Amino acid sequence: QLQLVESGGGLVQPGGSVRLSCTTSGSTLDYYVIGWFRQAPGKEREGVSCLSRSGGVTIYADSVLGRFTVSRDIRKDTVYMQMNSLTPEDTAVYYCAAGSACSRLAENMDFWGKGTLVTVSS
Repeated sequence: QLQLVESGGGLVQPGGSVRLSCTTSGSTLDYYVIGWFRQAPGKEREGVSCLSRSGGVTIYADSVLGRFTVSRDIRKDTVYMQMNSLTPEDTAVYYCAAGSACSRLAENMDFWGKGTLVTVSS
């Protein structure tokens, strides 16, 4: 059973940074794309970014362009999302998900982590 575990969330001040990790089981990164999604209170889950099997990154959310970057450590089976210049609007539960193809739509992903909460507040 494929497993994904997010970590790195917490309380951060506006303008601050945080790095989220998505640790996967087995050789997940060889066979699946990894998407990052977020869900703010009262809002639908939003696709943020996606990492392809070859390491290419697609940013879906215009609001994070230039602020969020995605990387991976294949040896650790881990994908990272570095989040900079955070604003209160970035407050959300952040999820990583695995699927067969990158998509901004949550319903197209097959496996999900439980999420990690990022709260941006002074």
